[in-house]
Order: sequence, then structure tokens, then C-alpha cells
Amino acid sequence: MTKKKHGSMIQRRLIPSYIFLIIVSFISVFPLYWMITAATNTSVEVARGRIIFGTHAIENFQKLLEQQDLFGALGNSFLYAGMQTIVALLICSLAGFGFELYHDRFKDRLFSILLLAMMVPQVATMIPLFKMMAKMNLLNSVWAFILPQISTPFLIMMFRQNSRNFPVDVMEAARIDGLSEIRIFFQMYMPIQKSTYAAAAVITFMNSWNAYLWPKVVMSDNRAQTMPMLIANLAAGYNVDYGVLMMGVLFCSIPTMIIFFVLQKQFAEGITGAVK
Repeated sequence: MTKKKHGSMIQRRLIPSYIFLIIVSFISVFPLYWMITAATNTSVEVARGRIIFGTHAIENFQKLLEQQDLFGALGNSFLYAGMQTIVALLICSLAGFGFELYHDRFKDRLFSILLLAMMVPQVATMIPLFKMMAKMNLLNSVWAFILPQISTPFLIMMFRQNSRNFPVDVMEAARIDGLSEIRIFFQMYMPIQKSTYAAAAVITFMNSWNAYLWPKVVMSDNRAQTMPMLIANLAAGYNVDYGVLMMGVLFCSIPTMIIFFVLQKQFAEGITGAVK
């Protein structure tokens, strides 16, 4: 059998795989396409299932501005998600660094107890957390949003797992040269673990940006509402304008899509534990 015939046979065998991948890709992308097209159509056209672009994008955007404080909600979401991401990455990376590179029996047992916290649903701790925030007069503030999630067992476990690839010999050499543990962390550990930080940043930002239940509990002031709360307000009531609703969903989705696409490569490396 010649190489040409062998190559053509392999290509024919791959045709069903290509067809399957095309279908799956279409199914995955279609909701995003429908969201974008629905934002340009009227409520009646969306309800009828129109899936082509319309001419009402500007009108829907103007109605959205009239009905809700879009830019205020966007600003709040960026502020809350940004602060939570920065603080969570710092605290969780410090914890993962310490758990992996400074072993003793007490810390290993503490880490096991910490992992058990992943089994506790958020709703089980919501009432105690709300009472704590109320007693500290933190309701309707950024601190009420970020404090319960600045340290999560998943991120700590993720940083600890990826810290196993950290070159301990380099750390020992740095200690001999006189570097303190804090300087080793900031000047050596953080640059080496940049892929892990990118993956953790994507996960934390998306979770913070899409959070709805906890902000709804602690943010009673409309001036403190986030984008998911704005979307919920648009969907409430008897007469829902689906064109305006999908325009709001589009604005809510764009930031997370940009963050993911910008950090896509680093996200994949961080999830797989790659260290450069």
C-alpha cells in the first residue's frame, strides 16, 4: 500500500470524528450566538424564536439604561470581583505555599480539616455569615461581599498541589544568601507560579462576577447591586422585555469572556500544574 492511499484511508476514517466535533462545537457556540442576536431584536421577535440579527440593538440599550443603573452595576461588579480576586489570590497562595513547603503533622491535619469545608454547602453558612456582617455594620459594602470568599479550600488546595513543582533547592540557596521567607515568596515563588495565579484569577473572578445569592442577601441597597442582580431585576415582573433582558445578559457576559480568552493559555497551564 502506497503512502498516498494510506493517508487517504486515515482521512476517511477521521471524517466521522470531524463531523461529530463540528456538531458539538455548533451546539456549544449556538447559545452565545443566540444571546447576541436576541439582544438586537424586540421582545416579540425573541419570543417567536428569531435567530438572525435585528435592528433594535440601540433601542434595547436605551431601554436598559432607562430601566436599570447599568454602569453602576458594572462598576460594582468590577470592584467586588477585582478586590476579591486580588485578596483571595494573595491569601490562598500564601496558605498553599506554607502547607506544601513547611510540613509538620499539625499542618497536615489542619489541611485535612480544611478540605472538609469543601463539603459544606454555602447556604448552610449563609445565616451565620449574615449575622456576623450585620453586627460588624458591613452590610451593603464591598467587605460584606468579599470577606466570606477571600479564602477557599479549593484555591488553597490548587496552590498547594502546584507548589510541589517549586524548586526547593533554589529556595534553600536563597535562604543561604540571606533572603527572608517573605522575600522568597514575593520574589521567587510568585513569578514561578504565574500560570497557577492566572488559572486561580480566572476561577475567582468568574465566581465573584456571577455570584447572585450572597450579594442578594447582603446588598439591599440598589446602589450596591451587581450585574447578576440587575439581570434578575430585568427578569422579574409579569411583562419581561426579552430584548432588553438579553442586552443586559450580553453586557454581563462580555467581561468574563474577555478575561478567559486573555488568560486562556495560562489557565490551561495552571490547571494542569505546569510551572515555568
